[in-house]
Amino acid sequence: MRRRRATAVALAGAGAVLLAHGLWIPAKAVLAQALMERAFGHEEGGGASRPWPWADFVPLARLRAPRLAASAIVVSSATGAALAFGPGHVAGSAPPGGPGNVVLAGHRDTHFRFLRELRPGDALELETRRGVRTAYRVAWAGIVHERDTALLGTADTDVLTLVTCWPFDAIRPGGTWRYVVVAEAEHGVGPL
Repeated sequence: MRRRRATAVALAGAGAVLLAHGLWIPAKAVLAQALMERAFGHEEGGGASRPWPWADFVPLARLRAPRLAASAIVVSSATGAALAFGPGHVAGSAPPGGPGNVVLAGHRDTHFRFLRELRPGDALELETRRGVRTAYRVAWAGIVHERDTALLGTADTDVLTLVTCWPFDAIRPGGTWRYVVVAEAEHGVGPL
């Protein structure tokens, strides 16, 4: 009887640990977005405000998908550590609000989960901390191999490229395939 009770307690404890671990990543993603929303648009000493003192990135832009009621604060880095808190700007790509190809990467199971629901013609909006807003329309979405970086290069037109891992429901993180959404800028949109 005691052995059975000890086994049940051990299994319940292990289950609670696994549940807490599974909820930690989504909870951290939601909390980080709330802190970054607060820091978005605030400046310290002429620069962007960090969402918390030890953050090694700053809120860079706000990405919206109006039809899906999706919104995320984009961070200034696309390192693995930064992507845990929000989609990140890929270094070397055009800055949000600037001309060229703005490339953003995000996790498929948190901030970029909505990408699977985007369709050609859907509106996207990217707003910088300074209020410069660029409207985009989804032109293409598809699956590419991680080595196929052609869509990440410079562009003759103003585009927004969103990248996440694929498949969306994979159990293992990473993998060699990427889901990419390319949206073209609608000109004539400026500061709010």
